[in-house]
Amino acid sequence: KQWYQRRVAITAGGRNNYLTTLKELGDKYKKRKWGWAWSFAGEQDKLEAAIEVGGAGYPTIVALNIKKNAVLHHRGGFSKDSINEFLQYVIAGRIAPAVLRKDVPKLRKATPWDGKDGQMPEEEDYSDLDDVDLDDIPVENEGSGHSEL
Repeated sequence: KQWYQRRVAITAGGRNNYLTTLKELGDKYKKRKWGWAWSFAGEQDKLEAAIEVGGAGYPTIVALNIKKNAVLHHRGGFSKDSINEFLQYVIAGRIAPAVLRKDVPKLRKATPWDGKDGQMPEEEDYSDLDDVDLDDIPVENEGSGHSEL
């Protein structure tokens, strides 16, 4: 459940704000002829593993140069100013790139975002466990000299 919460943590409005920020910065740096990609957490898990992102800290940005086998990770906040500063540092060479340890995989076809807020899955119903008496479960290694906490 925890991984899913990260995927739906932001609302459609929040995600649209992130996309607007990226589009604005894409327009600002379009003369650089950089490629841009957006994917939500877990959608391109092999790519995430190759560029060493994932698990937490979303949203995130990386600069990737496949020809030079290098990746630069943005460690700041996901704001226009912070991302712009990161891109300026990339241009100026003020960030030391990490070496890609894995080949960048081919991207798989992604499910398009429907533009709506994410939905949490139905919770499991554990109410039938209320009648379980844990005192009836035998304790292993009784008399082994270990005490319970």
